[in-house]
Amino acid sequence: MSVRPLRRVEAAILLFAVGHVYSAHGTTGAPQPDAPAVVLAEVDSIIQPVSAEFMIGTIDRAEADRAALVVFTLRTPGGLVDSTRAIVTRMLAAPMPIAVFVGPSGARAASAGFILTIAADVAAMAPGTHIGAAHPVSGEGEKMDETVAKKAAQDVAAYVRTLAAGRHRNVTLAEEAVNQSRAFTEEEALNASPPLIDLTARDVPELLERLNGRTIRRFDGTSITLRTAGARVTRREMTLRQRVLSAIAHPNIAYLLLSLGMLGLTIELWTPGAVLPGIVGGVSLLLAFFALSLLPVNYAGLLLILLGLVLFALEIKVTSYGLLTAGGIVSLVFGSMILIDSPAPELQLSLRIVLPVALAFSGIAAMLVRLGVAAQRQPAVTGAAGMVGEIGRALTPIGPAAPGRLAVHGEIWDAAADEPIAEGARVRIVSIEGLRVTVRPE
Repeated sequence: MSVRPLRRVEAAILLFAVGHVYSAHGTTGAPQPDAPAVVLAEVDSIIQPVSAEFMIGTIDRAEADRAALVVFTLRTPGGLVDSTRAIVTRMLAAPMPIAVFVGPSGARAASAGFILTIAADVAAMAPGTHIGAAHPVSGEGEKMDETVAKKAAQDVAAYVRTLAAGRHRNVTLAEEAVNQSRAFTEEEALNASPPLIDLTARDVPELLERLNGRTIRRFDGTSITLRTAGARVTRREMTLRQRVLSAIAHPNIAYLLLSLGMLGLTIELWTPGAVLPGIVGGVSLLLAFFALSLLPVNYAGLLLILLGLVLFALEIKVTSYGLLTAGGIVSLVFGSMILIDSPAPELQLSLRIVLPVALAFSGIAAMLVRLGVAAQRQPAVTGAAGMVGEIGRALTPIGPAAPGRLAVHGEIWDAAADEPIAEGARVRIVSIEGLRVTVRPE
């Protein structure tokens, strides 16, 4: 009789204990509604208008949400100076601190990435990373003359000195990264006097832990103490459009699009009216030109590639026995090798992409040439030339002195022969002149 009441009491005690433990756990581990907000974003691409749009948009959204801190995990081989300046301008005007974390281990922030790191309120690096090598190069890929190169370097050096001085970082080393293309490991950057960065961390969680309670000085001279313990962390990622456009800006992808566009237009020229190759080729070329506008392109290489396309097209009209195709392949290969002019390996075309594309063009061009030669060797099947060699039947006697008539292809033709041919005999047409054919007995 007492078993059921005892079970109810035990259940109530158990529920109370579980609720108490859950409440205690929620109080210590989960972020509270009034906890500071931290926005995390990852940038793993060339610094160009698309990545600049993403970073500036992230800061705008964090400002609207009144976030306490924005952390960019940065991995980049460099990028465009104009896009870098736009990002830095927004970082300096942001009401909340901006942290740039170069990570994970093995990553780097070179060239434009170095400038972004120096400009951040908090500059942090993971073990095994490096920054620097910020000497400017021409956006078009051609070699700058000494005067222009010196002007560009001095302009960027002055910009970096301003940022380093405003962040109380090592101005001398920052300038050497531009003028002498120096690069620094995380230990070299941290142990310099004054340092180039603020701290090192293995990952973002450790970075937030070490930033808690840290007082930093903003670019305008004000100070702020960071509170990151129990922060509400929000991750922001690129939109689908930004991811697609950012992927297109990769040199290998841009080259594949350029090759696909050339191939599509070549096939359209070889087979007019196919439509689909022309559409695909046109769209691919437009996307390729967009991507190449964001990369250090050597226009000599681009012109060589376009010359290869012209030579492939001329093969249709000019009988060169494959010489134009061979010239197009050579032009394509050499143009591909010098298309992207950058010292950064990430911005260079891979031979594993160039060689298969060249071989594919060679195979397709050889196949098209072979089909063209085979078509030229086939006898004509239409017009007057198509009548030669056809078999007909004599409707009347045909002779040298008395031309007659014959039936062929359901038509009746006047016919002449060098020897007498009886009515009803099978004859073969050997030549045609006007509306009269010359035949011989079959």
